[in-house]
Amino acid sequence: MKKYVLSVLLLIAVSIGAKAQFSLGIKGGVNYSTINSDNLRSSSVAGYQAGLFARIGGAVYLQPEVYLSSSGGQFDSNDNTYSGKVTFTDLNVPVLVGLRFGPKNLNFRVMAGPEYISVLNQNQNLSANFNGAYNNFGNAYRKDMLGYQAGAGVDLGAATVDLRYQGDFDNFNTTYNQHQNLWALSVGFKFF
Repeated sequence: MKKYVLSVLLLIAVSIGAKAQFSLGIKGGVNYSTINSDNLRSSSVAGYQAGLFARIGGAVYLQPEVYLSSSGGQFDSNDNTYSGKVTFTDLNVPVLVGLRFGPKNLNFRVMAGPEYISVLNQNQNLSANFNGAYNNFGNAYRKDMLGYQAGAGVDLGAATVDLRYQGDFDNFNTTYNQHQNLWALSVGFKFF
């Protein structure tokens, strides 16, 4: 994790030194996440995200970010004998590569890239039948994982809006073959 953060800071410093276009800003928004499983019915859970981003470059740009988010999922067994809800507080560190086009004060963007996710906190609510059958269910979620993000956005002056999809490369819960995916809508403001 330290190497990852130091690499991002080094990229920012080199870009500033090379007088590349650089902007720094804050962002916040809502997300809808689902934890999919082979043998459970899933539904989405609403969450939040808030943090910082930097954008380095011109028409092609690098956008490292760091933000806190909440995610999770709600699920029921196919025979309705048990149900559960799990939510997470995550630290997200995506590094996106993007393409920007349009006039100076109205930029349209597309972006994609890898993401490091660290689960800081986990909260679960499982039915009594579910707890009895799967005592270790909550301990099976990974604490650190790699994922990806892809999306589009628009900048209107200093304001920025993004719509993104987030997925994971590996199972979020290997014991129960679960994957988490998420749609996020965020609004931001560039300081410079």
